[in-house]
Formats: sequence, structure tokens, C-alpha cells
Amino acid sequence: MIRKTAIATFCTLLSFLCFAQNKDGFPVRAKIAAGTIEGNYDTKTGVQKYFGIPFAKPPVGNLRWKAPQKMAPWAGVKMTKEFGPRPIQRLVYGDMNSRSSGVSEDCLYLNVWTPTTRLKKDLPVLVYYYGGGNVAGDGSEPRYDGEAMAQKDIVVVTCNYRLNIFGYMAHPQLTAEAPYRASGNYGALDQLAALQWVKDNIKAFGGDPSKVTIAGESAGSIGVSTHMASPLSKGLIAGAIGESGAAIPPTMAPVTLEEAEKNGVDFLAKYEIKSIAELRTKSTKDIYEMYNASGRFGFPLVIDGYFLKKPLIEVFKAKEQAMVPLLAGWNSAEIPGMAFMQGMPYTKENFISKVKQTYPTNADEVLAMYPHNTVTEVEQSATDLAADRFIVYSTWKWLDLQNQNSDKPVYRYVYSKLRPELVDKNLVAGLAGGTSRTETPTAAPKAIGAPHACEIEYAMGNLDRIKEFNWTADDYLVSKTMLNYFANFIKTGDPNGTGVPTWKKMEKGSANPDYQIIDVETKGATSTIEKRYHFHDTFYNK
Repeated sequence: MIRKTAIATFCTLLSFLCFAQNKDGFPVRAKIAAGTIEGNYDTKTGVQKYFGIPFAKPPVGNLRWKAPQKMAPWAGVKMTKEFGPRPIQRLVYGDMNSRSSGVSEDCLYLNVWTPTTRLKKDLPVLVYYYGGGNVAGDGSEPRYDGEAMAQKDIVVVTCNYRLNIFGYMAHPQLTAEAPYRASGNYGALDQLAALQWVKDNIKAFGGDPSKVTIAGESAGSIGVSTHMASPLSKGLIAGAIGESGAAIPPTMAPVTLEEAEKNGVDFLAKYEIKSIAELRTKSTKDIYEMYNASGRFGFPLVIDGYFLKKPLIEVFKAKEQAMVPLLAGWNSAEIPGMAFMQGMPYTKENFISKVKQTYPTNADEVLAMYPHNTVTEVEQSATDLAADRFIVYSTWKWLDLQNQNSDKPVYRYVYSKLRPELVDKNLVAGLAGGTSRTETPTAAPKAIGAPHACEIEYAMGNLDRIKEFNWTADDYLVSKTMLNYFANFIKTGDPNGTGVPTWKKMEKGSANPDYQIIDVETKGATSTIEKRYHFHDTFYNK
């Protein structure tokens, strides 16, 4: 009797705790292909949330370095109220503020936010891929939260995908054992598996599987570009959004299978591992430590003949890509000018010297395109040149390829809102998001533009979830505009709509294409610097 009373008391306490932690919601269930899941219905926002839904078998043991396998059905009700573990990674970019339940090879989980009701169904869907160079990140980060976008009557999905050595290493033995005779690209295949899951299951959340837009930033944007090019993905998507990045040289461009396999062979040889079978016997800790000690920054995407048949430029020129509307762009100061100057002061002489060193046969042409007579001009041009080389040119090329080789609308932007000040002066902002602490803070140079990754929380309507910055009314204005542009595009393939400035699409063949400046004063503009991108086009595609 005492034991029964104790159990009853415990259950009552547990119920109270669950209610206390979910004071604005109640449980809801959805029936998907693998079984029944339970999430929460937030009565405050009207959004139902399902976190940590497994979309493939855990890629562990003999499933390491294999394409994701379809999830086995389960009995009963699976609780999906907490974010699943994020992929194995170290904090390359500082604290990315993950809300995940840990770090694990068992990481193939996705999250759904839906505003569906009994009468509100067949909604458009957004699938968002996180950034992080294919070495870091996860779908639980607050800046990717789908609640604000869901309140625009869009079903939002974020998904994890394998990273670094676990997600992209190729090897001849892996190629030999794969039924499709290729290896690498496991992270990309995880993204594909999530897309397939959406096709098979999104109706259970009120989504329309024929109205799926994929989006991402940095490595996530690069992923979007590859899914547009992949014969395996293009039938699963109706639109694409890219924030800074495409898998086009010099930005994380795919390599040949032969080169990718050699990278894997060299890695195993470095640690005197004789086979993939032996590597699969190693612990997560051992592989993690070997990878970190190797000094590698991940492993590249692969033109494997399966996920990617050709380099992206060839796919688009052959008009073999997904023929869908594309909205993409970059930030006005993606990377500091010192990335080009390599520590040299911003002087005319130093800039000329660096340009001649970098472009020995084209220096005069480059110098004519990037003004450099004053310190101010040098800082701006060094920033522009560093950004063009880092990620702007590849994004430009992706937009240009789709515009010239499809009849679908293409929209280009430059995001220019400067970040506000950090609340804590002992924090420094990371390159790809998040912040890290320094005990010896120094005054940061005055920003001359919007840095890489800073637009994500604006686009997804998540300023309130990012506590490190002292947001102003201007920030909320820009976020409202960008969120509405994205929501409109996801719904219709066109960012225009009530309450936002008109955004002209790119005209095919235009020497000076239109684009949108997204800032406190958001407005249309006409490019006057296309010659820069045409130069890089020739330079990187000789």
C-alpha cells in the first residue's frame, strides 16, 4: 500500500512538473509513417511543435559512412518534445547556442513547427538547413526556430545532418560496398532523406508536399544549391532560398570521387588504420580526436555520379537543375578586409602589393575595379574583395546560372543592416553566429557592413530568441520586412506582397541586374559592379 501511494505521488509530481514546464500548451499527437508521435500545442502562439523526430536509423556501428536508412516503425507513442542530439562536432565558431540534448553520432532528428488547424490545411512548407561549413551546427539553434515563420501559415522543418568526418569522408572501400558505387556526401544524403520524409509525412502536420521550399545559410545555402543540381532531390522541391553560398568554386566546391577517396585513404594511413572495417570498430572519442588532430577542416562534397552527376555549373548550363523560383543573396561585409590584407594596414601601397601578389597577371584589372586611393577606400575594397573571393562570387554565379538557364523568377538581395551592440561587452561575435567570451576585450573596429550569418535571426523572425545583442526598433523593422519577404516567397514563389517594398526580379541577360537592398531603408537598386563578378567568373573557371 505504501509503495502504491509513493508511485501515485511520484506520478502526480511528474505530471505537475510537465505542466509547469509547458504552461502555455497541451499535448498533441500526429500519426506518421513510422508511428505516432506526441508534441505540444502552444496556445499562446497557436503553433504545434514536434522536436526530435527520428527520420532515419541512427548512423552508428555498421551504418557509419553509409547512406541514411529508412526509420523502422515503432509501437506506442514516441515523445517528441525535446530536440534530439546534434551531430558530433567541436565548437569551431564559438558557442552556437544549441538547444539539443547532447552530441552524438545518433543525430538524425528533425523538428516541425506547424500552425495547422481542423480548417487550415495544405500549407506551404519550409525546410531549413543550418550553416557551419559542414563541420558544425544543428537544427535546434534559436536563430533557426520555426515558430515566427509558422505564424505566417507555413509549416517549418529543420533537420540535422552528419558533419565533418562522419558526414563527408569518402574511401574506395566505402565506394565498393555502396549499392550506388560512390562514397562521401552522407550529410547531403541526410538532407535528402529529410526531404523524402517531408514528402511522405508532412500532410500529417497540415503541409502540402508539393509546396516545399528549401532554404539555408552558408553551408546550408551551399546545400540548397546542390539539391537544386541533384537528380535525386529536384523533384522534391518547389522553391529555393540561399543566404550566402553555393557549391561553386572557390566556395566549398565538390571534388571528383577520385580526389575524395584519396583524402579518405590519406586519413586512414595517417593513423595506420588498415580498413574501413577497422575504423568502424573505433569509438566516437577516438575518431573525434583523430579528426581534430588531423588539422582537416571537414571533407569536401563529392561529384559522386549519384547525388551529384556533374559540377554545378555544368548541370545548370545543361538545364538539368530543378526549375524552381530562386531567391538568394549575400551580406554587405561577409568577411573582414583583413582576410585579404592578412594583417597589413589599410594603405594604398599595401593593397596594391597584396593585389599584385594574389593576381600577378591581372593586377591592373583588379585594381581598376576596387578603388584604393584612400584608407577608407582601401578598407572597403579589401572587404569587398575578401567577400567576393570567400562567398559572394559563388552566390552571384548561382543566381546568374538559374536566371540564364531557366524560365523561373530569380530574386537577388544584398543584406546591409549593421549589427547592434552586444549587451555584454566581454563577448565577441563569431564568424558564423553565436558569441564567445573574452576576458581582455578590445574595441572592435567599426563595422562597415553586415557580416556573414548575421541575417539569419532577422529572416526567421527570431531576434527575441537571441539575447546577446541589444536589439533596436530598426532591427525589428528589418526583421519584419525580411521575414515577410521570405514568407511571401515560400507561399507564392514571389517575395512581393502587402506592406513590403517592391522587389524586382532579375531580368534575363541584363548587364546591370536589379536587386534588393535589405536594410532600415529597404529598397530596390541596379547593380553597377557586375564587372567584378564577371572577372571572378573568368578567374575561377579558366
